[in-house]
Amino acid sequence: MKQGLPIVISAPSGTGKGTVISILMKQLQHAFYSISCTTRSPRPKEKEGVNYYFIDRSDFESRIQKGLMLEYNEYVGNLYGTPKKETDEKLAAGIDVIFELDVNGAMHLQESMPGAVLIMIMPPDYPSLEARLRGRGTDTDEVIAGRMQTSLQEIQFFSRYHYFVVNETGKPDQAAKEIMNIIEAERHKTARYPDYTNKFIKE
Repeated sequence: MKQGLPIVISAPSGTGKGTVISILMKQLQHAFYSISCTTRSPRPKEKEGVNYYFIDRSDFESRIQKGLMLEYNEYVGNLYGTPKKETDEKLAAGIDVIFELDVNGAMHLQESMPGAVLIMIMPPDYPSLEARLRGRGTDTDEVIAGRMQTSLQEIQFFSRYHYFVVNETGKPDQAAKEIMNIIEAERHKTARYPDYTNKFIKE
């Protein structure tokens, strides 16, 4: 049985990553969306095992010590991380696993899983990014400025990713299609099948 592909998708804030991934998951036939653990409290409408696995800090730290987290990070006083067992089981069953991670999480996961495919979703340009953030109508100018600064910092990791896709305004379906093409190409990389020719030699 072929191993599933670990696929990491990151994007600067305001790039429309969530929408693209939602479309992508509907198109992929054998894929699993990785659900992270967090020590923060659930927000309204968030559900256990759907948005996150909500656990207390002592449980999270115990999992780290036991090597049960593929990657983890602390953000605004709360821990976030990817459970290892669930990921390993899905990949071993030939199921692709989609990770939605920030750049720090992506770099940490790549260290523990060198075969992961890293894809960054990019905005068309700087003005579009700012326009999308302002278009939400939920943040103050100060918050938007902070998100823009964070986005610029995340973009600095661009060269550390294997692929990028531009999410053109109003065209998330196209971005999802391009990610599908990347995944299909990755499935056919010869480097992923070092023993493939052995069966021909034996025959």
